[in-house]
Amino acid sequence: QVQLVESGGGLVQAGGSLRLSCAASGNILRTNRMGWYRQAPGKQRELVAAITSGGSTNYADSVKGRFTISRDNAKNTVYLQMNSLKPEDTAVYYCNADIIRMATVWQNTYWGQGTQVTVSS
Repeated sequence: QVQLVESGGGLVQAGGSLRLSCAASGNILRTNRMGWYRQAPGKQRELVAAITSGGSTNYADSVKGRFTISRDNAKNTVYLQMNSLKPEDTAVYYCNADIIRMATVWQNTYWGQGTQVTVSS
C-alpha cells in the first residue's frame, strides 16, 4: 500500500505565506512526477505545480513567481511554498505522485486526502 499524507494548510491573511508538505510512504520502489492540485468550491480541480524526479518544474500561470515546488527524493516528500497569497488561492490542495511500488513494474498515480488553504482579504 502507498499513502500520501499532506500537512501545512490553514488560514492566512492575504499577502501571507504557507508551506505545504506531502509525504509518500509504503512499499515504494520509485517516485516519479509529484504535483500539487487545488479545487475551489464550484470549480474543477486544477494543476498548481509539478516536479519531476530530476527537479524540472512547471507552474500554473496564476501562481508563477509566488509559489515554489520542491522535493526531497530521499524522503519521498514534496513541498509547496506559497508566498503572497491571495483570496483566490483559497481551495483544498491535493498532492499526487506517480509511484512504482516494489515488486511491480507498474506506475500508478496516488492522491493525498487534501488540505484546506483559506486566504482572508
